[in-house]
Amino acid sequence: MTDLIYDVDLLAFENGSTATRNAVVDGVMKSLQTGFVYSAHDISQTFLDDVYGKLGEFFALTEEIKASVVGKGTNGQRGYTGLLVETAAISDTPDWKEMMNWGQDLPDGHPLRVRYPHRFFDNLFPEEFIPGISKTLTEFHNQILELQLRFLRVIATGLGCNEDLFDSFVPGGASLSRAIHYPEMLLAPDSSHIWAEEHGDINLITALPRSTARGLQIKTDEGWIDASPPDNNLIINTGIMLEHLTNGVIPTGIHRVLAEPNQTGDRLSIVQFCHPTPWTVLSPLASCITPDNPQKYAAITAADRLDQVLWEINLVEDQ
Repeated sequence: MTDLIYDVDLLAFENGSTATRNAVVDGVMKSLQTGFVYSAHDISQTFLDDVYGKLGEFFALTEEIKASVVGKGTNGQRGYTGLLVETAAISDTPDWKEMMNWGQDLPDGHPLRVRYPHRFFDNLFPEEFIPGISKTLTEFHNQILELQLRFLRVIATGLGCNEDLFDSFVPGGASLSRAIHYPEMLLAPDSSHIWAEEHGDINLITALPRSTARGLQIKTDEGWIDASPPDNNLIINTGIMLEHLTNGVIPTGIHRVLAEPNQTGDRLSIVQFCHPTPWTVLSPLASCITPDNPQKYAAITAADRLDQVLWEINLVEDQ
């Protein structure tokens, strides 16, 4: 069943012939029927080593130190979020994971920050404890966001739209980078072996450059399969907002993180959730509405759709 998910080459789309570009687009659109695709990329593996190393140091700090960079009032969108907080919408049991979140710093007075003060916050980095982490994580955010914009050009082409469609409403948005540490399952308060319950991301696409251990599983029509990208290739999965925008042509990639019963050790992964600007109206694209696929979704702003899901997964504070 692993052949349901294709491995493509983003650089071949950008630099190849018309036939090569078309082949990449075709592979991406077929693969995204699962909500997932693997891709080669040009981000330095040495740089990723540095990112993962610094975040590994952070999660090894004491609970007291990590708690000093909790982003109070940010609904889990900045700083540290501890264990057993985020809960999948289908579950009553919080996930066995802790997280570090960061994004783009917007200057005071920026219209997005004025209009959406609950969406844009200052970053909180543990610079005092991990020297250099602020610069490294900021650079990671910028590089991965640019990579996702490049990949969205493949998707836009596959949808019959102008290649630069997403460039008009993604830069400057509320895209979020998140490091997720899954502690050893033997330390968990139950024996389910589920680090993170079945869920779909609330965004356009998510990029995962690598993880330190197996565990990510993808839900398909034929059952659950392990995510198994080629070495040094990243994973792209689709989110709820892209499904809305494409009228269901591209479904949300449903996934979970599961430790095998005999699996020891922890797991670290670092992802970025690519969001449109909050004032973007998510209305199904004309190219995705046909007699065989009539309009499924009403228009809603990206900000309102995100707030709905943050409530569902227990990240809205003071509820």
